[in-house]
Amino acid sequence: MEENHQNKALLWKISTALLAVSTGVLGYLLLESKGLSQQQQSTISQKVQEVSAANISLDSIGSQLDAKIAETKSLGGRVEELEALKKQLEADKKGLNELNTFTKQQYENKIAGYIGFLTTKEIELTHLRKENTLLAEKNRTFASQNTNLTNDNLTLRLQQQVLNDSLDALSRRNTDLNDKVNRAAALQAESIRVLAISDKGKERHNSHYKASKVEKLKVSFTLAHNPIAQQNTKTLFLRIIDPDGAALFDTNAGSGKFDIFGQNSYYTVKKAVFFQNNGQGVEMLYHRDSAMPYRTGRYKVELYAEGFKIGESGFSIK
Repeated sequence: MEENHQNKALLWKISTALLAVSTGVLGYLLLESKGLSQQQQSTISQKVQEVSAANISLDSIGSQLDAKIAETKSLGGRVEELEALKKQLEADKKGLNELNTFTKQQYENKIAGYIGFLTTKEIELTHLRKENTLLAEKNRTFASQNTNLTNDNLTLRLQQQVLNDSLDALSRRNTDLNDKVNRAAALQAESIRVLAISDKGKERHNSHYKASKVEKLKVSFTLAHNPIAQQNTKTLFLRIIDPDGAALFDTNAGSGKFDIFGQNSYYTVKKAVFFQNNGQGVEMLYHRDSAMPYRTGRYKVELYAEGFKIGESGFSIK
C-alpha cells in the first residue's frame, strides 16, 4: 500500500512538471506570435506612410507640370514632352496601388527624375518669358512708331526687318531648347562589360585577351531609367574600333552603315530592343570570321541610339 502511495505521488509530480513545461512553451509561442504580428503591422504601417509620402510628392509634381504646360502653351512653346511626362506620372501614381511591388527607393528615383526635369524646364521657361517680353516690347514700340511714321516707308521696312529678325532668333532659341530636351531624353548605357568567348563557348571577362582565345565578343550593359524617355522599340548600334581607329566590319556578321552626328559611319552590329525604362539588361554579340584574327592592341567599344552616343568601354588583345 505504501509503495502504491509513493508511486502515485511520483506520477503526480511528473504530471505537474510536464504541465508546467507545456504551459511555458505555449506562453512563449503566444508571445512570439504576438511579436510577429506587431512586426508585420509595423512593416505595413511604414509602407503605407511611404506610399502616402510618394503620392503627395507626385501630386505636387503633377500640379507643377499642369502649370508649366499651361504657361508654355500661352508663350507659344511646345508641350509634347511635358504632356508625355504627365502621362508617365499618372501611370506612376496608379502604380502606388500595388503595395506588393512598391519600393521606396524606386519612387525616390522617379521623383528625383521628375524634379530634375522640372528644374530644366523652368530654365527654359525663363528664357522663353524673357524672349516673349522682349518681343512684346518691340511690338509695342513698332506699333507706336508705325502710327507716327506714315510717309517714311524706309524706316518702316527697317523696323519690320528688326521684328522679323527677333522672331527668327526666338524660333532658333526654341529649336535649341527642344534639342536640349531631346538630349535629356537620350538613353544611357551603364555597367558596360566586354566578354571574350572561346571556340569552346567559354566566357572570360577581363581587360586583356589572347587573340587565339577570342572566337566571339559579347558586350553586355544595362539601360538606365529615364523618366522622360519614351517606352518604345530602340535600335542600338555597337561599334568595335580596332587599334588603327577603324570600326570592325563584316556584312556576314550583321555590320552596316548608319548616320551619326550628320556623317555616314560604319557599325559592327545592331540590335532592336523594346525600352522598358526599368534598368533592363542588354547583350550584343559579334562573331567575327575566324579567318580574320584580332590584331594586337587596344580596342574601343562605342554604343549609339537615336543619334546619340550612350556609352563606351574598351579592351585589349595581346
